[in-house]
Amino acid sequence: MAKRLIPYLNRILVEKIVPPSKTSAGVLLPEKTTKLNSAKVIAVGPGVRDRNGNLIPVSVKEGDEVLLPEYGGTEVKLGDKVYHLFRDEDILGTLHE
Repeated sequence: MAKRLIPYLNRILVEKIVPPSKTSAGVLLPEKTTKLNSAKVIAVGPGVRDRNGNLIPVSVKEGDEVLLPEYGGTEVKLGDKVYHLFRDEDILGTLHE
C-alpha cells in the first residue's frame, strides 16, 4: 500500500525538479547553470486561520511549479522518493511558461 502525505495547516509538499546535466547533443552543463531551485507541488494543506477564525488558504495548488529558497524545508522520504515540506510563506513564487 502506497502512503500519501497530506500536509497540515499552510504547509506544501513538493518534489524538486532536477534539471538536466547535459544537453540533448551530449554537452555537459556546468553545475551553476543547472542549479534552479524549482519544484512541483504534490500536495497542499488547507491553510491557516486568522484571529477571527477565517480560513486563509494556501496560495499554490497541486501541480504548480514553484521557486524555492536555496535553504530550508524539511526532507521527507516516502517509499523510494524524496519530497520536501515548506510553509506557504517560504515559497518565492510560481513559474509559468
